[in-house]
Amino acid sequence: MHRLRLFRFSTERSHVRLPQRTTGANGRVGDTGNMAEQQIADAAVGAGEPEKGPNEWGQVLAALVVVGGLAALLLSGTFQQKSSDPQPADCHTSDDARPSKPVSGVQLCTALNRADLPTLLGTPTEYAMNASGNESVGNWADGTKTVTPEAEVQLDTYTVNLSTSDDDIPVAEMAGFLGRSAENRTIGGHPAVLYSDRTIALKFNLGGGKVDTGPGGIARSLLVAKDTKDGGGFYEVSIWRQDDVPPDDLALFRVAETVLPTVPGWTVG
Repeated sequence: MHRLRLFRFSTERSHVRLPQRTTGANGRVGDTGNMAEQQIADAAVGAGEPEKGPNEWGQVLAALVVVGGLAALLLSGTFQQKSSDPQPADCHTSDDARPSKPVSGVQLCTALNRADLPTLLGTPTEYAMNASGNESVGNWADGTKTVTPEAEVQLDTYTVNLSTSDDDIPVAEMAGFLGRSAENRTIGGHPAVLYSDRTIALKFNLGGGKVDTGPGGIARSLLVAKDTKDGGGFYEVSIWRQDDVPPDDLALFRVAETVLPTVPGWTVG
């Protein structure tokens, strides 16, 4: 098995996340699309240089989660746990920049990568294979720059992403930006919005470097206001499955209700 950045090459299906161009709830457009294109190109080049041995065709499906355009995604370093060790993977970061305040990607990863995460997801026999925390930077059309701390933990069945934003639009008003299926909810006394989006599958072979795209699975996400008065800023928790089966909403709620109160700066409702 090869590992190139976040890509896992094998003859089995695998899911990872890549960034794409995003439009935030405030209408600003970021430049992460160029970053995604470059990463896909880099992966294709790397795929054309297999390790010594017979040539094989391999597949990788990369699930790109379009999380309502509310958080820019950044390629990050990961740590892969040995299959013989059922302990959760340690949080790892490849970001050398100064951590965001008041919470960093590593702090989000520490909160998310808990020992009972598999149980919260309804897969108690699994464990975290990869865990990462980083700071992604978005450059917007109006010249402003935002830093988005985020964490991601991958299990055999699910991948979970946690991020935070200082966007000044109240969460209760964001339902209108997130499609007809968006629903207003409450998490720990904080206003929240539940919504879904479809992932994009990227498929390429190890020999030719050609990349094909197609529809992927469903991601379910919760936007949760940072305070009970919904004065601006939010946390976002997203889950999706590696097998393209729709995620369990109850699993998403269990994760959000258990993890968010442990994030630095969370206020009790």
